[in-house]
Amino acid sequence: MSNISTNIKSIRDIMRKDSGVDGDAQRISQMVWMLFMKIFSDKEEGWEDRIKNYNSPIPEKLKWNKWAANENGLTGEALMEFINYELFPSLKSLDIGLNDQAKIIRSVFEDTYNYMKNGTLFRQVINEINKIDFNNVSDSHIFNDIYENILKELQSAGSSGEYYTPRAVTQFMVEMISPKLGETVLDPACGTGGFLTCSIDYITYDPKDNKQSNIIQKAVRGVEKKPLPHLLCTTNLMLHGFDQPSIKRDNLLSKPHTQWKEEDKIDIILSNPPFGGTEEDGTELNFPVEFRTKETADLFVALIINLLSKNGRAAVILPDGFLFGEGVRTRIKEELLMTCNLHTIVRLPNGVFNPYTSIKTNLLFFEKGTQTKDIWYFEHPYPSNQKSYNKSNPINIKEFDLEKAWWNNRVENENAWKVSIDDIKKRNYNLDISSPYFGESEELLSSEEILLRLMSNIKRLQDLANIVKNELA
Repeated sequence: MSNISTNIKSIRDIMRKDSGVDGDAQRISQMVWMLFMKIFSDKEEGWEDRIKNYNSPIPEKLKWNKWAANENGLTGEALMEFINYELFPSLKSLDIGLNDQAKIIRSVFEDTYNYMKNGTLFRQVINEINKIDFNNVSDSHIFNDIYENILKELQSAGSSGEYYTPRAVTQFMVEMISPKLGETVLDPACGTGGFLTCSIDYITYDPKDNKQSNIIQKAVRGVEKKPLPHLLCTTNLMLHGFDQPSIKRDNLLSKPHTQWKEEDKIDIILSNPPFGGTEEDGTELNFPVEFRTKETADLFVALIINLLSKNGRAAVILPDGFLFGEGVRTRIKEELLMTCNLHTIVRLPNGVFNPYTSIKTNLLFFEKGTQTKDIWYFEHPYPSNQKSYNKSNPINIKEFDLEKAWWNNRVENENAWKVSIDDIKKRNYNLDISSPYFGESEELLSSEEILLRLMSNIKRLQDLANIVKNELA
């Protein structure tokens, strides 16, 4: 078995020598599309044995094992000419009518680019990738762990409100939602697929049973509008045994609210929608007037409420700003509480999303179909002798044992308290509620949180000014 950790380090070190690859984002994109090609090649070996009359959508000369498998094969200028003028143009324009695999390849390469310029270095990278056998279960499982570490290092995504969600958080949310085989599972802003892969790991099914395998592959779905996360997510699901990952390149916020039909409804939605970002002008017009805003996370909450089937379940990560926000956020929260049972809010402490942001976040759990009567709050504490989380001390799944022990036997304690819907209405749907056991304790807010609250107050004053102006007109 190859030492995969060493392989990945060698690949990245080689890429750093290439003048065409600028920064972590391009290096990861470059590495992952090449890994995707190798993974697809290894998967095809299995499909040819299992699928009767399987026809590869990739033309023979473009297959990995034809141009990359021989360590003494194409290199230098000849290799770069092949990559830039044959491989990429052909895969970007692949006929999606050939089969489902063709659709996957086309969607992966439509907005993927080759950044490397040195054909000799390119050949060295290929030779390192060829040391990994993705049909070898041990190699594949080890690579999954390394793959997660690669994703964590893509910190540049934080600048647009997108953050790598710690695996402990996604795992806890999936366990509490408890998806079952046959239930549809969706992440409408899936990023690199953390919620989807955690769901696959959680659901009990036999991957050797073709019927069960087909059910879960159709049921677990993701949507991602940006090309790099889409590529990462597709590759991630293939590493989890999915022959045909249901990952779309799209932005669900761009579809009119009224066009979602009953057959589009989803049983389970798990998501960490981008917060702090704004949508393109006009996107908000796809939503009812009372929900129109350019704030991405708020629009996703409205979308998720609409997409859930009756008795559907959701777990969503949202910042404190959503809890105390007013105006459109008040109306979205009212809709949430009137159409869903928002039964639990787990309040996470500062630092869970370090180093991307210090903004405090919350895990909202709700079910569609009945109104909220009470909301249980659970304040997640830091481990003993720890005052924050950081890269070397991230949140750990064992910490959630506290919530798990309480979940099905709920009583108020130093971490948990219950608030009635009547009290929430009196607060004008402000869900930013502190524990009654400690009172309104002094908060240590980060600069980001102070700015969020200031902007919320400014928006409120603007709304009040417009109301007064209209009344005086």
